[in-house]
Amino acid sequence: MLNQKNILIVGLIVVVLVLGIYWTTVVDEDEVVAPTPTEDRPAVPPPAPVTPPAPPEDRTAVAPPADDDYTAMTPQVLAEHLVFKASGFKLDEATQEGTTVNERQTQDGIQKACSALGSKTIDGDTAAKVNAMARESLVKPEGGITLGDWKKGQALARSGYGFRVGHRDDDHSTREPGGNCYACHQMDPNEIAFGTLGPSLTGYGKTRGTSDAILNYAYEVIYNPHSYFPCTYMPRFGHNKVLTQEQISHVMAYLFDPESPVNQEVKPLSF
Repeated sequence: MLNQKNILIVGLIVVVLVLGIYWTTVVDEDEVVAPTPTEDRPAVPPPAPVTPPAPPEDRTAVAPPADDDYTAMTPQVLAEHLVFKASGFKLDEATQEGTTVNERQTQDGIQKACSALGSKTIDGDTAAKVNAMARESLVKPEGGITLGDWKKGQALARSGYGFRVGHRDDDHSTREPGGNCYACHQMDPNEIAFGTLGPSLTGYGKTRGTSDAILNYAYEVIYNPHSYFPCTYMPRFGHNKVLTQEQISHVMAYLFDPESPVNQEVKPLSF
């Protein structure tokens, strides 16, 4: 039997053996040992050194000539400079109305008066001036104001075609320009796609009737809306010859005809 002394000796021997195994397996911290390649696991070569990218080319902006010092220009002056002097637009290109892009960019009296306001609310003097110029531009049909075909008016109200120049010019000889009314107004109460810049026109004829006074008002607003709403965003469809008098009559029929979708009830949704 082992006595206490023998047990102590055996324990010391075991400790010495363990420490010997430990020190033979310790790797110095600064030493890197690669794994031994085997047939099943080939040695992986160390990654190639990464070459830093070449410095970029000098892309220092070239300062504009002294007479084109953009930093000294106000936003308005810079915009006019880029459009009219820096060849930012092809100003000599012909337009559908028989003028040029340059002439399109030139403001008339109403545009100048309204642009001069900037972000300020229109004052009484400017409103009266713009209103007077607009009323002078009104041209009524020789046979009086009548309603045309509401179906043609519907097509015109939905169409945004016309008067585009540049990349691909709109050809008015193959397709008539539209009024794009839905860009700003709701008209057919069952139409889900419409703009909200202008008021809703749903039920227009049903709620207003077709008296001479209301027909005259609607025609004048479409022909030149500044005659009632000075400095409005609404286009001057008649004055600028976007729509002919006949086309205006079709759009008016779309607004007033009892059979027009504009004057129908809202259909219940079905799921």
